[in-house]
Amino acid sequence: MNRRDEFLKTQKILHLTTIGNNKTPHIVPVWYMYSLKKIYIGTNTKTQKAKNVKKNNKVAFCVDVGVNSPIYGVMGQGNANIILENKKVKQIAKKILSRYFKSIQNKSAIELLDNTDCIIEIIPEKLSVWSY
Repeated sequence: MNRRDEFLKTQKILHLTTIGNNKTPHIVPVWYMYSLKKIYIGTNTKTQKAKNVKKNNKVAFCVDVGVNSPIYGVMGQGNANIILENKKVKQIAKKILSRYFKSIQNKSAIELLDNTDCIIEIIPEKLSVWSY
């Protein structure tokens, strides 16, 4: 596995940019999972990011670390899809939450899982990496 993919698999926060109604960028930090060259984000259909993706599937994202050396990051653009099939949503959401909680039986994990009714799936088309 190359450094970029390993980095995306191990980091915890992705900054997602979607486009709002008035063509204004909407940027939000999200928990995510990188698997099979795709990015998965659990959310709720009532969130602004989900509403934006439904109307315009073009997204951008950034994952980065470092204030002092080493500084490393990956940014990209791609197309997003909304997954709504409940069984698939819960399956992916559990995998995402297991990256952040020791147990998905944790009260907060259960609450987040209950509130997740869709997955934003991003298929990256353009990726840029920087390292200093």
